[in-house]
Amino acid sequence: MGGADPLRADGARRERAALLGSAVVAGVLGTAGVVWGLVAGSGVILFDGVYSLAGIALVAVSFLASRAARSSPSDRYPFGRHAATPLAVAMQGTALIATLVYGAADAAGTLLAGGSDGDPASLLAYGAVTAVASAVAAVALRRRAPDSELVHAEVVSWRAGAWLSVVVALGGVAGRLLQDAGHRVAAGYVDPVLLLLAVLLVAPLPVRLVRAGMHELLEGAPPPEVGAEIARVVEAARARHDLPEALVRATKLGRRLYVEVDFVVGTGSAWDVDAEDAVRHAVVDPLLLLPYDVWATVEITADPDLAW
Repeated sequence: MGGADPLRADGARRERAALLGSAVVAGVLGTAGVVWGLVAGSGVILFDGVYSLAGIALVAVSFLASRAARSSPSDRYPFGRHAATPLAVAMQGTALIATLVYGAADAAGTLLAGGSDGDPASLLAYGAVTAVASAVAAVALRRRAPDSELVHAEVVSWRAGAWLSVVVALGGVAGRLLQDAGHRVAAGYVDPVLLLLAVLLVAPLPVRLVRAGMHELLEGAPPPEVGAEIARVVEAARARHDLPEALVRATKLGRRLYVEVDFVVGTGSAWDVDAEDAVRHAVVDPLLLLPYDVWATVEITADPDLAW
């Protein structure tokens, strides 16, 4: 059960196009960052380049997840493979956290070594260019596929990159001011301190990705707005057919929304199949308007043990 196939197909095309665009931009900026960082002797620029290049591998994972999640149920996977989406989101967050750990370790080593000889002008120029590019990429991706969780993970990554680049640019300004004031030794610590600051600023973003992915994999409750709509639909069906309060369970797994509704009626109640089907339609039909592949089960029973 779900939305119209043409709509889902269009969403899949837009998702894949957005992911491909993200990979291309990440490749260009990442390569430029690595080369620029090596030439300028800047650890924070090199880290930013590595951060961007890591995004290419993550996009590849997202591509595979997108393909798996869109595949039809089979004998081996009777419920489909929608878990691939939150799994990819959690993996992306984990990989970004590992990149941040690498950056923090590199910054600590540079501080212990007495700072770096990075040129503040390079920091400013690189930071300004990549901040704009990352912000544009984030906005473009969100507009291209606003409903895709995989693309949202990419948007989070690009937002983190934009903030990192802003920090780099501000560090370039600080380094130049220190040099002009005759504090060249202090200016040498700007690069590693910036890197540590960037890690602290960016860290919450991948942590949220990991939490969101694990929440879905562990069959947590759907987003509050989705849960509220399910409650509204069930209450309307209950009132229309004079039923008792329902036991409702729901979880979201990628684009799949699972909903289970159990009504426990009195012993000896006269319910036939047609009447039960009317209740099912009252619950399921409105849920199909949600932008998810809805799998709903609606049961009417007189045995409370069957509803738990």
